[in-house]
This record gives sequence, structure tokens and C-alpha cells, in this order.
Amino acid sequence: MEYRNLGESDVRVSAITFGAWAAGGWMWGGTERSDAINAIRASYDLGVTSIDTAPVYGQGASEEIVGEAIKGIPRDKVQILTKYGMRWDLTQGDFAFKSKDNAGNDIDIYRYAAKESIIKECEDSLKRLGTDYIDLYQMHWPNKTTPIEESMEAVLRLIEQGKIRQAGVSNYNVAQMQQAETVLKLASNQVPFSMINRGIEDELVPYCIEHKKSILAYSPMERGLLTGKIKPGHQFSEGDHRANYRFFKEANIAETNDFLQRIKPLADEKNVSLSQLVIRWTIDRPGITVALVGARNADQATQNAKAIDVKLSADEISFINQELDELELV
Repeated sequence: MEYRNLGESDVRVSAITFGAWAAGGWMWGGTERSDAINAIRASYDLGVTSIDTAPVYGQGASEEIVGEAIKGIPRDKVQILTKYGMRWDLTQGDFAFKSKDNAGNDIDIYRYAAKESIIKECEDSLKRLGTDYIDLYQMHWPNKTTPIEESMEAVLRLIEQGKIRQAGVSNYNVAQMQQAETVLKLASNQVPFSMINRGIEDELVPYCIEHKKSILAYSPMERGLLTGKIKPGHQFSEGDHRANYRFFKEANIAETNDFLQRIKPLADEKNVSLSQLVIRWTIDRPGITVALVGARNADQATQNAKAIDVKLSADEISFINQELDELELV
């Protein structure tokens, strides 16, 4: 495995990090708890020491699964990355969207990051995770009803209390990062990034490179589309958000699969899967520190972790990029 520091901090994480959104089941059509735990443990055995989660993933389920999975592992050998600012248990802040929990009950999701809410969320996360500190604590989404400064001041207090090591944000633009940094130093920004979703390369990536901030790329497999296993006409489980997600339009599935077939000979030549090729390309992109990759079971987790062994030459990366330039999504 390769390990990289978050920004200029001393928090060192695995370049391939376990993304535990799907492990919580919420918006992914449910979860099998034992499979998720085994997936995290299989990843750890192959050097994936970092796990990214959030309270809203399964309304606490994902954090509980992570906590159970890391029992018995020396705490300083694993890095826990979690978040705050999305509440399903109150009606304050910005209303985000309606959803259903894993039991099928209607819930309303709010973006809320007031000081007292952050303090409570941190305590709740520590309990679910079974730990006394969090390595990276991230604002999940910008919250319009709370000044950024207020949120960051709460996080600064938590750092001073030793409950978190470093502060990060998620889904922030450059101006929001700059505003947050008037209060404290950010280590990272977690944002969507994949071969077919590269909008952050215009402004955010150059800013983060210049100011030595890490980028944690979430959905690098574009929620499974870049595995090549999803075909036009695919039927998603009830509650799976991908059914209405832009990249899963019939035309985009077909176009993406055509692209994947064009780069498949390179994967075959290296005796690796398309997924492993995509993960390696992602962590080799300028400015990308970490690829957050989810897995439903130990086998998927093992395959993801082994992507670190793939080596891409400059010519091979150029070939992939040229094929990407031909891609036309609607």
C-alpha cells in the first residue's frame, strides 16, 4: 500500500481508503452487516488503514459497522475519517431532501452545522465508533444557515480537547475553503471525482495543490458505473439512488461502457480488472491524495486494495486520457 499525509498534517492515510457509505445501506438498497465488516477487515489486512464514514450513512449504521470492524486493531494503526452537518433527527438548518431509512421509514435530511449540533454529533460519533478520537472530522456539506466561522470554531474546540486530530471539509468550493481557513487550518476537502466527473480540475485542484491541501476523491468508480458491470436496462433495488442519477441514464451507461471496452486491452495486458485500472488512474491524478472506494464484501474489498499494485507509465496514462477525451455524456 502507499500512504500519504493529509495536507501538511501528520495524519497519514492509505491512498486507497475504504469508503463506508454503501456499508451503511442507506440509499444503496440496504446492507448485510457481516459482509460489510468482513470487507473492512479484508481491506485492512491488505494495508487499507483508513476508513471514511459519516453519521447519516444508515443513520448511524455505517459508523457502528466501522466501530465493530476495527475492534481488536490498535487504534493508532487505523485512521477514522467521519463527518458532521447532516441531521435526520431534527428539523433545523437547510432542508436537503426527503429520503427513507433502512427500514423504509420516511425521513427528512437537513444540513445543519451550528456549534451545539457539531459538539453533539462528535460525541455520538465517538460512541458509535467505539473510540475517543477521530483522525479527520469533515463538514459533510456547506450549511447556509450557519456561518462557516461558527462551525469551524466548534471544530477548533474539539481539536483543542483532543477529540479530533485534523479538520476537513467536503463538497466545498475554493471560496468556502478560504473562509474556513480564517478560523483554522484545513487538511483536506472531500469531493466527487472520477474519470467521467472531473469538474474539480478547473479550480479546486489547482488551489489545493498550491495551498497543500489534500483532495479525497469520492465516487471514483462513479458509484459502480466504471466497473463495466452495469449494462443498459439495469434494474436497481428499491431505495437505490442510482436509478435517478445522471450518469446512469441509458445513453451514458452505453457511452461509458464503450469507453471501458477501449481501455480494457490495457487492463488485460496487465492482468488486472477494469476497476483496478480506474482506481490506479485516479490516485495518480495530480492533486488527488486518496480514492475512497466502497465494497460490499471481502472479495470486492480485496480486489480494490490490490489496485495499488498496478503501475501506469506516462504513455499509458496519456492513452487513457485520450480515450476519455472522446467520451460524450448527456
